Amino acid sequence: MKNFYFAVGAAFSLLSVLLGAFGAHTLKDKLSKEMLDIFEVAVRYQMYHGIGLIVVAWAFSQWESDYISAAGWCFIVGILIFSGSLYILSLTGLRWFGAITPIGGIAFIAGWGCLIIAAFRQ
Repeated sequence: MKNFYFAVGAAFSLLSVLLGAFGAHTLKDKLSKEMLDIFEVAVRYQMYHGIGLIVVAWAFSQWESDYISAAGWCFIVGILIFSGSLYILSLTGLRWFGAITPIGGIAFIAGWGCLIIAAFRQ
Protein backbone atom coordinates (compact mmCIF):
# COMPACT_ATOMS: atom_id res chain seq x y z
CA MET A 1 0.00 0.00 0.00
CA LYS A 2 2.84 2.42 0.66
CA ASN A 3 3.78 2.41 -3.04
CA PHE A 4 0.15 3.05 -3.97
CA TYR A 5 -0.19 6.02 -1.61
CA PHE A 6 3.18 7.42 -2.67
CA ALA A 7 2.32 7.16 -6.38
CA VAL A 8 -1.18 8.63 -5.95
CA GLY A 9 0.22 11.44 -3.78
CA ALA A 10 2.89 12.23 -6.35
CA ALA A 11 0.30 12.12 -9.16
CA PHE A 12 -2.09 14.47 -7.32
CA SER A 13 0.83 16.80 -6.57
CA LEU A 14 1.94 16.79 -10.22
CA LEU A 15 -1.62 17.51 -11.31
CA SER A 16 -1.76 20.33 -8.76
CA VAL A 17 1.27 22.01 -10.33
CA LEU A 18 -0.20 21.60 -13.82
CA LEU A 19 -3.59 22.98 -12.73
CA GLY A 20 -1.92 25.84 -10.89
CA ALA A 21 -0.02 26.81 -14.03
CA PHE A 22 -3.20 26.47 -16.09
CA GLY A 23 -5.02 28.76 -13.67
CA ALA A 24 -2.24 31.34 -13.56
CA HIS A 25 -1.62 31.49 -17.30
CA THR A 26 -4.88 30.52 -18.98
CA LEU A 27 -7.71 31.24 -16.58
CA LYS A 28 -6.57 34.55 -15.11
CA ASP A 29 -8.16 36.49 -17.96
CA LYS A 30 -11.18 34.20 -18.28
CA LEU A 31 -12.41 33.91 -14.68
CA SER A 32 -13.52 36.57 -12.25
CA LYS A 33 -11.19 37.28 -9.34
CA GLU A 34 -13.58 35.41 -7.02
CA MET A 35 -13.67 32.29 -9.22
CA LEU A 36 -9.91 32.36 -9.74
CA ASP A 37 -9.43 32.55 -5.96
CA ILE A 38 -11.69 29.50 -5.56
CA PHE A 39 -9.68 27.64 -8.22
CA GLU A 40 -6.46 28.50 -6.38
CA VAL A 41 -7.85 27.17 -3.08
CA ALA A 42 -8.62 23.87 -4.84
CA VAL A 43 -5.06 23.69 -6.21
CA ARG A 44 -3.52 24.53 -2.83
CA TYR A 45 -5.50 21.94 -0.88
CA GLN A 46 -4.85 19.32 -3.54
CA MET A 47 -1.11 19.93 -3.16
CA TYR A 48 -1.23 19.84 0.64
CA HIS A 49 -3.03 16.53 0.60
CA GLY A 50 -0.98 15.09 -2.25
CA ILE A 51 1.99 15.63 0.06
CA GLY A 52 -0.17 14.21 2.86
CA LEU A 53 -0.47 11.00 0.84
CA ILE A 54 3.32 10.84 0.59
CA VAL A 55 3.39 11.20 4.39
CA VAL A 56 0.91 8.30 4.57
CA ALA A 57 3.30 6.21 2.44
CA TRP A 58 6.15 7.08 4.80
CA ALA A 59 3.98 6.20 7.83
CA PHE A 60 3.25 2.81 6.24
CA SER A 61 7.01 2.21 6.03
CA GLN A 62 7.23 2.82 9.80
CA TRP A 63 4.10 1.10 11.13
CA GLU A 64 1.29 -1.10 9.88
CA SER A 65 -2.07 0.28 10.91
CA ASP A 66 -5.59 0.36 9.57
CA TYR A 67 -5.64 4.01 10.65
CA ILE A 68 -2.86 4.83 8.20
CA SER A 69 -4.78 3.23 5.37
CA ALA A 70 -7.92 5.08 6.44
CA ALA A 71 -5.94 8.34 6.39
CA GLY A 72 -4.83 7.67 2.84
CA TRP A 73 -8.36 6.97 1.64
CA CYS A 74 -9.66 10.04 3.47
CA PHE A 75 -7.10 12.20 1.67
CA ILE A 76 -7.99 10.69 -1.72
CA VAL A 77 -11.72 11.19 -1.14
CA GLY A 78 -11.07 14.65 0.24
CA ILE A 79 -9.10 15.72 -2.83
CA LEU A 80 -11.74 14.38 -5.18
CA ILE A 81 -14.66 16.00 -3.34
CA PHE A 82 -13.11 19.19 -1.91
CA SER A 83 -10.82 20.20 -4.75
CA GLY A 84 -13.00 18.61 -7.42
CA SER A 85 -16.10 20.50 -6.36
CA LEU A 86 -14.16 23.77 -6.22
CA TYR A 87 -12.70 23.20 -9.69
CA ILE A 88 -16.19 22.58 -11.07
CA LEU A 89 -17.62 25.56 -9.19
CA SER A 90 -14.93 27.94 -10.41
CA LEU A 91 -15.05 26.76 -14.03
CA THR A 92 -18.83 26.52 -14.40
CA GLY A 93 -20.16 29.01 -11.87
CA LEU A 94 -22.59 26.36 -10.59
CA ARG A 95 -22.66 27.41 -6.95
CA TRP A 96 -24.45 24.30 -5.69
CA PHE A 97 -21.14 22.44 -6.09
CA GLY A 98 -19.95 24.52 -3.13
CA ALA A 99 -22.50 22.69 -0.98
CA ILE A 100 -20.56 19.42 -1.22
CA THR A 101 -17.13 20.97 -0.63
CA PRO A 102 -17.36 20.63 3.18
CA ILE A 103 -17.70 16.85 2.82
CA GLY A 104 -14.20 16.85 1.33
CA GLY A 105 -13.00 19.09 4.16
CA ILE A 106 -14.36 16.63 6.70
CA ALA A 107 -12.50 13.84 4.89
CA PHE A 108 -9.27 15.86 5.17
CA ILE A 109 -9.82 16.40 8.90
CA ALA A 110 -10.60 12.71 9.40
CA GLY A 111 -7.43 11.76 7.52
CA TRP A 112 -5.19 13.88 9.71
CA GLY A 113 -7.00 12.55 12.77
CA CYS A 114 -6.36 8.98 11.63
CA LEU A 115 -2.65 9.74 11.29
CA ILE A 116 -2.58 11.15 14.82
CA ILE A 117 -4.28 8.04 16.18
CA ALA A 118 -1.91 5.76 14.24
CA ALA A 119 1.12 7.57 15.66
CA PHE A 120 -0.10 7.34 19.26
CA ARG A 121 -1.02 3.67 18.93
CA GLN A 122 2.51 2.69 17.93
